[in-house]
Amino acid sequence: MAKKNRKVDAAPVTTGEVPVVGMREPCPCGSGRRYKACHGKGADLVSSARPFEGVAFECDLVALREVVPAATAPLTLTGANKDRKATLVTVLPAAWPAIVRADGEILLALQVNVGSGDASRDLGEALTCALATEPGEPVETGRVTVDTPRLQDLVDVAKPLDINVRDNFDFWVDGNADVTDDVKASIERASAHAHPTARLLSVDGAYWTQMGEKEHLRWFMPHDEETLLNALARLKAADEEGLGEGTRLVGMFRAQGLVCPVWDLPLGTGAAAIEEPAVAFGKRLTAALKVTDPLTDDERRARSGLTTRQVTLR
Repeated sequence: MAKKNRKVDAAPVTTGEVPVVGMREPCPCGSGRRYKACHGKGADLVSSARPFEGVAFECDLVALREVVPAATAPLTLTGANKDRKATLVTVLPAAWPAIVRADGEILLALQVNVGSGDASRDLGEALTCALATEPGEPVETGRVTVDTPRLQDLVDVAKPLDINVRDNFDFWVDGNADVTDDVKASIERASAHAHPTARLLSVDGAYWTQMGEKEHLRWFMPHDEETLLNALARLKAADEEGLGEGTRLVGMFRAQGLVCPVWDLPLGTGAAAIEEPAVAFGKRLTAALKVTDPLTDDERRARSGLTTRQVTLR
């Protein structure tokens, strides 16, 4: 037999102090339903397709969150906290969302798996909690809701980040002379797995990396996805999608609402050698983005090839 749906009207939650309950626990209003299905509706967030849209350093922010092993970048806080020192980092020991150093500096980590569905509010929650955490302590975060401030509500997002891509994790203990052997060993283990990475200086959002016997360029782009794919298809059909001899546009992946094309590079190329080719490609791409004519047969085939080659390089 089919089950009958039985609707229970929720009683209004009275003003005053409401018990804090888990999303799967009975709602304090007495309806008999779980909190998540009653007055907890809306407490959890719907995933944000592009959480950092409008931020001047969106592409670099997503790159540091998704593919760069070790990097730091100073943040400029706003409002009452404008004089507080804060630094954005890729990852922290024990996957902490943030720590507050003994001198009061906040280290805010990007590569944290918290799963609220909105990375900007995850970071906003971590930063808010860090501002209220005593120096010398790791930061514990609470549940992210629609009322949680986003990162862009707390920091100056109008200018690019001053990113320092590093080859190790010594920044975890910068200036700390009393580093234990366990911490040193942890840094060494993490650094051993950090593949060489460099940020291109001539274009935004592009990062060279070497993984074993292969080199790649991963370039995060802020353009509308459909428009970008059409432009890349036009360039590929015209054999103008390369970054120099021996390079090849092999596919793309998506992250935080951005498309990231990926190029294979000949081993030994290095980041410096593709600065000028990247600038030249950027000019070709800008021109292709402006074309609104329907795709030709060759361009449609090129686009199909790009969209079916989804790559993930971590």
